[in-house]
Amino acid sequence: MSYIFPKPLKKGDTVGIIAPCGCLREPERIELGVNRLQESGFKVKLSKHLFDTKRYMAGDDNIRAQEVHSFFADNEVDCILCARGGFGAIRIVDKLDYDLIRQNPKIFCGYSDVTALSVIMLKHAGLVTFSSPMLSGDWGKETLSDFTIGEFFNTISGKPCEYDLTGSSDACVSGIAWGGNLTTLASLCGREFIPDEDFIFIIEDVNEPVYKIDRALTQLCGLKDFKKNIKGLVCGEFSGVENNNWLNELLNEFCTGLKIPLWQDLKLGHGEKKITFPIGGKCEVCNNKIFFKQRG
Repeated sequence: MSYIFPKPLKKGDTVGIIAPCGCLREPERIELGVNRLQESGFKVKLSKHLFDTKRYMAGDDNIRAQEVHSFFADNEVDCILCARGGFGAIRIVDKLDYDLIRQNPKIFCGYSDVTALSVIMLKHAGLVTFSSPMLSGDWGKETLSDFTIGEFFNTISGKPCEYDLTGSSDACVSGIAWGGNLTTLASLCGREFIPDEDFIFIIEDVNEPVYKIDRALTQLCGLKDFKKNIKGLVCGEFSGVENNNWLNELLNEFCTGLKIPLWQDLKLGHGEKKITFPIGGKCEVCNNKIFFKQRG
């Protein structure tokens, strides 16, 4: 399947806000985030089910899936920005119409639990998606990171980006950029979600002990295409990990076993500062720098 690159975002475009994962507990953050998007020159359209609640999720599975369909089919919407992560994305991946998504390509972005939707859309609709800041957790925070928002607009507008890393300084690898939240990715095992081509595995996580990170990596290594196509590992933040020495030991063991290079310290994760990167876009790591080229 050839990948589809959505058209870049420009001022005056409409950003659609949906909540396909966890429920929203702080409506004031949504209001602040919307105001900031509008002040940045964009129109905003909110899902009418944005504040639905079912246990810890933003409403019923079928309704959340329908909202994904509705915003992809809506010709007025140029970019779909998820309100937050949490949990719930994995419950709707089998309910999505990937033909509809493929026929109506547009920017789809978010991170954390949204990773499940992003990588599945790449696999089954061929749509390049984006790991990016979200409305509630980033745009709606009292303190907004200029770095985070600046890098969001740089990437979403189609510009190539590069960032410094630490690690295997003498190694150079290329492939598509692929990954996101590690725990969410491991939860997809049993479904078709691994790319068919070479990829650079880019991961982050939050509040997970090292043994659970170990479990997730080991689970992914049980997938034939994962082991075959991974060409390098780039790590963002593992916020809240209890033992950084154990984590570094584990990551080095993982990469040594797969005979791939390891890089760390990418500004990616649940912290205040984070990059935006295209999941499925062209990527190269060389001389301790990562280059996101998007279209090759």
